[in-house]
Amino acid sequence: MADRSVFLLMASGQIETAEFPEFDDIFLKYSFVQGLDWMITSGIENGMTQISKKSRDQKQIFVYNFPLDITFKSTNPYGWPQLVIQAFGLDVFGNEVIRGYGTCHVPIVPGRHKLCLPMFVPESASLLQMFLSWIMSRRPEFIDPCVVAQGEGRDVTRVRSQGFVEVTFNILTKDLKKLGYDVLPSDVLNPAIPESVGVKSGDA
Repeated sequence: MADRSVFLLMASGQIETAEFPEFDDIFLKYSFVQGLDWMITSGIENGMTQISKKSRDQKQIFVYNFPLDITFKSTNPYGWPQLVIQAFGLDVFGNEVIRGYGTCHVPIVPGRHKLCLPMFVPESASLLQMFLSWIMSRRPEFIDPCVVAQGEGRDVTRVRSQGFVEVTFNILTKDLKKLGYDVLPSDVLNPAIPESVGVKSGDA
């Protein structure tokens, strides 16, 4: 018998494109981060895309079309899953370095969603540290990339915006409403009915 005290969140889609105008040969790593009450019932929690070169047209985008497919179950919405993306490339010495971090919550409303994730990189605290990190090919990066999905300590970290990643999601939920959670937009729950509806032209 199915557990009536849980709900399901099914998310499929893909990491579509990325923009890093200053770089080339970029690949992405992704992982899903969720609260303690959440459990993955099917799908892949983390993975890595192929290396992509930016297009030679004016857009200069990286195309991945890398599939995402995962299903969660939980007893409450606290700790709603987030998608964390890391971008990597090669520096002038051929070393693998971080090109950006980005995160977003998995959409809560069923349907198709297209999201643009702003990417950022940590910065050195001083010019000397910046120079040394460039010489030693040791750019500042997070020990645990999932820290970008948390709020603690983010306010004291120096970062710089760098690029964008576009992701599409197809969201399905099950039994959310049975547990008292309604995620439909208010304009769908309470649609505005035009005054002219149901009024004949001769009755006005």
